[in-house]
Parts: sequence; structure tokens; C-alpha cells
Amino acid sequence: MKQALFVAWRTQDDKNPAWGPIGRLEYENNTYRFFYTEGARTLSGFHPFFRMEDLNVVYESDELPPLFANRLLSKSRPEYEAYLSWSGFDYKNPPEPIQLLGVTQGQRQTDAIEVFPCPVPDEGGCYLNHFFIHGIRYSDDAGKAYVERMKAEEQLRLVPEPENPVDPQAVAIYPMSENVRLGYAPRYLAHDILHLEGNCNVVELFVQRINPDAPLQQRVLCRMNACWSPGFEPCQSKAFQPIPKGVSANCEG
Repeated sequence: MKQALFVAWRTQDDKNPAWGPIGRLEYENNTYRFFYTEGARTLSGFHPFFRMEDLNVVYESDELPPLFANRLLSKSRPEYEAYLSWSGFDYKNPPEPIQLLGVTQGQRQTDAIEVFPCPVPDEGGCYLNHFFIHGIRYSDDAGKAYVERMKAEEQLRLVPEPENPVDPQAVAIYPMSENVRLGYAPRYLAHDILHLEGNCNVVELFVQRINPDAPLQQRVLCRMNACWSPGFEPCQSKAFQPIPKGVSANCEG
């Protein structure tokens, strides 16, 4: 089964920062593939990655390319077992690196790259996604205090913020019973969430796991359930389309 992640890059304009897809990383039949998407041509200021300078080439490797492998905690680190646990994985049955990368999103404080899973229907034909709450560090004291007392399987609310001056597509996350903003859904999911909210009878968000000892960006792992509405095609805008000829735009094939 093919597994696929999109690679996003943030522009360096501090006044008007923007995220956009610039590539796709895949794993199938023990082979990793990376190729650029049309966003690499249109996102202002982006330059191809080191040793992957040709936008028209599909890069293949038996191992996860260093650009992405360096975004995972080394197995030799003493906290590696906890690192897997924070992301919902079992140390005794570790995931493929691309699976772990899809949950941790490859976030580092030092650069402008992030990865995210290509959404596909689950076995029941429904939408299922796991992600960490973003932006907890920017919540007020009440929000941070609430995070400290959250429990697994607690239900949360997704609240669109069309008046948000930084990102009109931002989707905030709140408790069901209190008007306290905890953080945000990842930017890469905002467009899909807004579509699902308008086309599904129910879109549910639950706390999958609380990691009290983890960094804030891995503190609260959430699970989102929704329908896979008719005609729903996530990540199909031009920026997501492969540049190399002959590469399918479909994450599943």
C-alpha cells in the first residue's frame, strides 16, 4: 500500500507569511520517492532542496532521504520510546518512518518545512485524521490551563475564524463547554475542515492522547472523524499537482 505525505514550505516574508505545498514524499514497495509539485514553481522565494535541484525528476531511494530523516528523533536517543508514545505508536511495534513523520509533521524550529499526510478514506469510507493541536504556545493563560487538565476521549469543537487577520481560513479549537481557545487545527487541514463542515452532518474532534511530558507541539494528539462527502477531493488544487511527467496526482495510485 502506498503511503504519501505532502511537503509544505513557508515563505520568508515576515509581514505576509504563507504556507504552500511544494512536493510529495511517497513510500511503496520498500522504496521512497520524492518529487516536486507545481507549488514549487509558484511559491515566492522557494528554491529546490540540496541534491534535489531538478524540479522534473522523481528522486528514489531505499532509505528515507536525509532531509526528512533528520526531522525524526534518533532511535539512539533515550527519549525515543516516549517520542513514539507521544505520537500514538507502540515502541515494541514501531511504525515505518514515513508514518511517524506524518504524525509529527517533521516540525523543527529552525526552518520553514512541514509535512502532512495525503488524506484518503478509511476502511469504512469515512474521513479519519490524527493531528497535534497547533499554536498552544500562543494561547492565553486560560487556554494553557485548560490544556493541563484535558483528558483522553474528551470531545472538542472546531471553530472557523473567517475574521482572522492573519489567516481567514484558520480553524480554532475550543472545549465543548468553555469559551477558551486552546489552539488551532493545522493550516494544511483548514480547507478540508471547512469543506467537511459544510457537507457532512457531523464532524467530530476528540482528544486521542495527552502527553504531559512532551513539548507543546506534541502535547495534545487529536482524532477527527467525518464523512467522505460525494465529490470530496482533498489536495487537488494546482499547487498539489506533480511536476514530473507521468506521475499520478492521486495519492492512492
